[in-house]
Amino acid sequence: MPHVSHAPADHYSPQRSAVTDLNIRLIALRQTTPLLRRLAAGAHLGIISACTALIAYLPARALGLSESFWSAITAIAVVQTEFRATQSTARDQFVGAAIGGLCAIGALLALGHDLGTYSIAVILSVTVCWLLNMASASRLAGITATIILLVPHGGTAEQMLIARISEVGWGVCTGVGTVWLAARFPAERLLRLRERR
Repeated sequence: MPHVSHAPADHYSPQRSAVTDLNIRLIALRQTTPLLRRLAAGAHLGIISACTALIAYLPARALGLSESFWSAITAIAVVQTEFRATQSTARDQFVGAAIGGLCAIGALLALGHDLGTYSIAVILSVTVCWLLNMASASRLAGITATIILLVPHGGTAEQMLIARISEVGWGVCTGVGTVWLAARFPAERLLRLRERR
């Protein structure tokens, strides 16, 4: 099979290209999965996602976190079909939120609140992730800096940082915990139950 680059020349990496090729093959393989198996797997993941979102949202709301929906969003973002992928995504979510939040607060305290500060915070967030060899968390770091510096909120930016990291942390924990539990009840069991009827 001839090699095809999937990235701009300045971002080319043979390893990244090989991973992209494998992902393309995996997607093609998933498309050949029988309809009933896709239905069972999709329903299984949907149930896990809904349960995880509720487990993340309700306690955060009860504790008075005004934006507890971030816990539910994070929990859904963390849920993957494989536990290792869930762990990796969870790590990226939490590290990205922490780095983005700290960079946003640092830029705000040093430079004041304006669009230039916001731009610097995003650049700094992404750069720090890359420096720490956590490039996969860089988008989430930039998003967190955006939330802290651009989304209107009632308290200070520092309070927003603490709330955001708390909400993300709780969402990450519930996502990982729920997927770990759900791994004990794979989608194949749902298929077997249906076939017995």
